[in-house]
Amino acid sequence: MFNSTNDSWLFTSESVTEGHPDKVCDQIADAVLDSILEHDPRARVACETVTTTGLVLVMGEITTTSYVDIPQIARETIRRIGYTGSQFGFDADSCAVLTSIDEQSSDIAMGVDCSYEERAGETGFHLGAGDQGMMFGFANSDTPEFMPLPITLAHRLTRKMAEARKLGEARSFCPDGKSQVTIRYEGNRPVHIDAVVISTQHHAEATLEQVRDE
Repeated sequence: MFNSTNDSWLFTSESVTEGHPDKVCDQIADAVLDSILEHDPRARVACETVTTTGLVLVMGEITTTSYVDIPQIARETIRRIGYTGSQFGFDADSCAVLTSIDEQSSDIAMGVDCSYEERAGETGFHLGAGDQGMMFGFANSDTPEFMPLPITLAHRLTRKMAEARKLGEARSFCPDGKSQVTIRYEGNRPVHIDAVVISTQHHAEATLEQVRDE
């Protein structure tokens, strides 16, 4: 993201509301994890969620001494988001919730229970890694949150969209939505907002003018 020159350049970030399908899946998986860890802090949870019209599939590998009602957790999460009727294209009470859960693979468990380093005689590495991944990120001085300005503004917009919908201030809005913010930078300094795009699911009878006004 950083530019060592004083050139003018654009950077765009997107945020989705809690009712976006990707975010619905994230929240269901998070809720399952939270519920299991509440009862069994040593549980191992690799939970994946897939959703489509009228269907939620929760799958993965979970090793735990506790029991949680995954379909109920999924429905409660969907209901809290706001999918409470067929008019939204998804209904917490009528959608199918399927689960396909196995225990953690014995091969993976073996590597986690006793790390390679410990087996080789090294100390301080009792537990091994259960997976691998690639991540990147950094603190940024653009905002008080230490996040780049485009994603900070995009998140603020989607939070406000959800808040306005739940408070009845945006009566045409439904749970699914997105925001996209483009910021112009001079070198590494944000100088102004170049573009903002708001997309929202809305009730069938809503007009374009009503959605824009809200």
